[in-house]
Amino acid sequence: MRVIAGCLGGRTLVAPRGRAIRPTSDRVREAVFAILGPLEGAHVLDLFAGSGALAIEALSRGAATATLIDTSPAAIAAIRLNLERLSLSAEVRRADALRFLEHARAASWQYDLVFVDPPYRRARELGRRLSEPIAAVLGPGARVVLESDRRSPAELALPLLDERCYGETMIRIHGSR
Repeated sequence: MRVIAGCLGGRTLVAPRGRAIRPTSDRVREAVFAILGPLEGAHVLDLFAGSGALAIEALSRGAATATLIDTSPAAIAAIRLNLERLSLSAEVRRADALRFLEHARAASWQYDLVFVDPPYRRARELGRRLSEPIAAVLGPGARVVLESDRRSPAELALPLLDERCYGETMIRIHGSR
């Protein structure tokens, strides 16, 4: 796994071990970032961050800040290692996504880009539960990139801007209300 483009393009990333983590493939990340376009100055939130590859890719492409959330100790360790190896600064929190979103909403934090890549087996259920809390932390013109299995796609109650499938992976890009 590697950073696809930007100032860190070509640098390698580590992924946490275990079956619970399913890093977004280089091919899918490359396609997603081609759709997203320029990210200069964006404030990024990466829920279910895993290796942190999505937020790291955004930082490499000019995002101003990134907050990475995951519950797995192995994921948090991999994220911190990747950030350290790349000399990047980002906020990393071991937290439940819904609880973090409640905290972010109470603190009036806003994000320009949110990545949501939950475990595929829970994606449909989590999509319904995440819609309102995510909407509450989106800045004007913000986008949400939702990744799920195309056979059991997750859905958010936000305007759908784009939808694409890459093998078994479905990517839905939503906009703020």
